[in-house]
Amino acid sequence: MKSFEYARPTTEAEAVAFLGAEGIQTAILAGGTDLTSLLRAELLTPARVVDLKQIPSFRTITPLDNGIQIGALCTLDELAQSPQLGHYRSLFDVIDGIRAIQVQGCGTLGGDLCHLPNCWYFRKGYGLLGMEQGVSLPETGDNRYHAILGNSGPAKFVNASRFAPALIAWGAKVRIIGQGAASGAGLSNGSAVVDAEWVPLEYFYSTPRADRQGHTILRPVQMISHVWLPESPLMSSATYEVLQMEGLDWPLAAAGVCLQLEGGLVRDARIVMGHVAPVPWLVDDAAQVLIGHPLNEETAAAAAAIAVAQSTPLSMNEYKVQIAYTAVNRALLKAAGQLT
Repeated sequence: MKSFEYARPTTEAEAVAFLGAEGIQTAILAGGTDLTSLLRAELLTPARVVDLKQIPSFRTITPLDNGIQIGALCTLDELAQSPQLGHYRSLFDVIDGIRAIQVQGCGTLGGDLCHLPNCWYFRKGYGLLGMEQGVSLPETGDNRYHAILGNSGPAKFVNASRFAPALIAWGAKVRIIGQGAASGAGLSNGSAVVDAEWVPLEYFYSTPRADRQGHTILRPVQMISHVWLPESPLMSSATYEVLQMEGLDWPLAAAGVCLQLEGGLVRDARIVMGHVAPVPWLVDDAAQVLIGHPLNEETAAAAAAIAVAQSTPLSMNEYKVQIAYTAVNRALLKAAGQLT
């Protein structure tokens, strides 16, 4: 591990200043569950690490604008214990699937949303796209766990966030602070004003065509400070993850869904797939087939089939198509209280 400066801001303004000062390459320390391994492997070699854990506003869960504002530094344990989040069942489904006590106690919501890909080519130093001398290693090599959707370009990794599918299904937004962010997205707790803007989470992720582009829209001088969830008392939700084993395992495929049921019929629906593409995969066409129909095994199966209809599996991961289908199917039935 290479040496670096260590900064410990106590306000948003200080964090932004440390992050963007003098063009210094920086890294953000939230829970540290992923950053530590990246630093040890020298996949990241920042000149400065900015530790955000001493900023009080990043650890709060408060009402805001007909919704709930969650600090990016809230841990999984804090999310699980918050009575204000009781209605958002799909978030608790994610937490319940993470059986590692260390991750529940230290892992943060913001850290999960920004988690770098678990692609083994990236983790072995071949860059975000896994290229060696212009050749795509995921395309020509072992690609068992890589993308089956959105993989027509050079990016073959899958988005690693476990919370993103559920949050996008809820219509969540993220608050981005730092240089280049628009003004006017101040907090309700009286924090000093910094450049900030709220962005729908579904637009936060990007599919890079070059390593320098990154897997989110964040610039090096920006960070997530908060997540906002709308109040939707008529919506029911669920997340279903297909895991090989418990503990520190990552899903092979997942789905987060939100449903509005009225008179036994689906009035609104959102379906988002996870771990199947370089970005969380929103499938509006699959959700639309449910509108005006009852949610049952037949309609859930029809929606799941549409969700994976455009899959383009690689040489070794065609099995993921069936797994993704299962995740969508069971998430829908779970949200409707029909999963046995």
